[in-house]
Amino acid sequence: MYGTMKVAIGGPLKVAFRPWVEGLENIPAEGPAILASNHLSFSDSFFLPTMLDRKVTFIAKAEYFTTPGLKGRLTAAFFKGVGQLPVDRSGARGAGEAAIKSGIEVLERGELFGIYPEGTRSPDGRLYRGKPGGLARVALATGAPVIPVAMIDTEKIQPPGKVMPKLMRPGIRIGKPLDFSRYHGMDHDRFVLRAVTDEVMYEIMKLSGQEYVDIYATAAKRQIAEAAKAAKEAGKAEKAEKTGA
Repeated sequence: MYGTMKVAIGGPLKVAFRPWVEGLENIPAEGPAILASNHLSFSDSFFLPTMLDRKVTFIAKAEYFTTPGLKGRLTAAFFKGVGQLPVDRSGARGAGEAAIKSGIEVLERGELFGIYPEGTRSPDGRLYRGKPGGLARVALATGAPVIPVAMIDTEKIQPPGKVMPKLMRPGIRIGKPLDFSRYHGMDHDRFVLRAVTDEVMYEIMKLSGQEYVDIYATAAKRQIAEAAKAAKEAGKAEKAEKTGA
């Protein structure tokens, strides 16, 4: 089904958007590897697999697979078809443990595992601090090389509030594999996990050219939402004051 969905989706994507890619030679022809990418758009999980000969498996929130009704079933079939794995975020340790388990299973089969170290899409196109749990622990537990990947301009294809996508050429830069075998057996050392994650994020930053922000993207989204709420309330107060006057 993955092959069928790749042809059905990947073919039109290539024709319509003509994505460019650099560094394909850094993807091994066989064997396990982790693709660690920045995350600018929902479409990242489609453009990257489209440009690779090998299957790459990403993780997705379980809600995409459990929504009831016809739309829910079609959505679930779509995500399964493009190689997405459901992650149940309701457990005691949340998505992190589920992502780690899924990633290890994929790599033990000798396949490619895709992960977004930021944990969520960038709210403003900048690169945010990587979360150390998933990426680093999977890399150290399996010994698989980590390949940094930079998605370029995918956030401009369909900005928030836009219904129709903009036809433009997004890009993908694939860096050289990173070897973290020197940290073997240290996958529960939080300082090592942070060091591994920061090294990967630095390589992604060099590939993408993004401005780096040393906070988590989830925190940035909260700050943006709070600022928008405060601005809205200030506008209401100003309007009320003028009306009262």
